[in-house]
Amino acid sequence: MKSGRLAILAVSLFTAGASTASAAPATANGSAALALAGVVALYSPLLTADEREAVSAFFVGQSGVRYAKKISVTADKIICRVSNVDITARSCELTFKGAKQTITGRRASEIFATEAMAGVPSDGAAGSVSESLSKLNCTLDPAEIRQKTGGRATCSFETGN
Repeated sequence: MKSGRLAILAVSLFTAGASTASAAPATANGSAALALAGVVALYSPLLTADEREAVSAFFVGQSGVRYAKKISVTADKIICRVSNVDITARSCELTFKGAKQTITGRRASEIFATEAMAGVPSDGAAGSVSESLSKLNCTLDPAEIRQKTGGRATCSFETGN
């Protein structure tokens, strides 16, 4: 009888622990933040062409960009998956203000790797590895970046469910 109660207690605790998994706040700064903003900005319908061009230029090492205003790169959610069975399969789904875009191949691999560099934990299940983040908000300050002092690229996001 005691072992039955212990089993029920163990299952209850396991279920409670699994159901309380929640998003964890996280941040990235400096080069990791610039990289994360750089791979996401390319797909963002929320940025102007000038903003996208400035972020891309910074990301490829052109610090002399003459864009004056701070740039915000945001995304509702990014979910990337890489298969460890079909090693050619990789994809990311990016959501901006409810609109979803699916990226595959090399570009998805770039986003996946950049998420890992920024501290997004990976999770494995049934033949694939995934990374996900939500509420991405990156801020780039072009004036600070031009000074080459290592600053003013920051991102905040949530990891997990």
